[in-house]
Amino acid sequence: MTAEFVRANILPLRHGFFTRNGGVSEGRFASLNASLSSPDSRENVLENRARIARAIGAEPAHLLGLTQIHSADVVVATQVWAAGEGAKADALVTKVKGLALGVITADCAPVLFADTAKGVIGAAHAGWRGAASGVLEATFEAMRSLGATSIRAAVGPCISQVSYEVGDDMRDAVLAQDAAAAEFFGPGMRPGHHQFDLAGYCAERLYRAGCSVVEVLGLDTRGDEARFFSHRRRTLEGGGPIGHQLSAIML
Repeated sequence: MTAEFVRANILPLRHGFFTRNGGVSEGRFASLNASLSSPDSRENVLENRARIARAIGAEPAHLLGLTQIHSADVVVATQVWAAGEGAKADALVTKVKGLALGVITADCAPVLFADTAKGVIGAAHAGWRGAASGVLEATFEAMRSLGATSIRAAVGPCISQVSYEVGDDMRDAVLAQDAAAAEFFGPGMRPGHHQFDLAGYCAERLYRAGCSVVEVLGLDTRGDEARFFSHRRRTLEGGGPIGHQLSAIML
């Protein structure tokens, strides 16, 4: 079985928002778990990541990842590093051909960026903390520092608004950093709760940053158990281990 992925129409280069299907992991990690920090077998995860790399035409050793910390920090990738040894950050950019940039998610938004004319790409992990603190704008600016001038971005599979009920504390934390985010919180199903549109919020911040084109795939990770891992689903089911999907792009 090959690694399954979906693509964005606006990114005319090698990339994929990978699902949970097409790997070798078993049980709660079935089957394309790509997280090296999970309690899954490291051997299985490395095989899954190799399948992901080959699916977009990359050498497995050239698929780069980070130690993600829900920050606005960005790494400029100029050379290969070993799997699992990426810096603590939540986005990476490059203009080096053959390097594949990957981010791990399981409800947060994976965002892939490209300026094909200038040969610059980026990938960001955007949960609500990272999005509110500016990880998408930081990625955009890092790409501009490499010469990008017309940047497109695609927001991949993430938890949808209908699936994402949050409390007043989370809403207040976002609004403290970005008052304009209020429009992305709808009425919740319980008092003191709200439905948050993470994908829409990411898209708005990308437009504000200056992205020329933005595409939202509109796939709900919590709602589609057959194709995606989901932290929220895991929490509602009582916890336990979970896998993560990977999204990647390369020149």
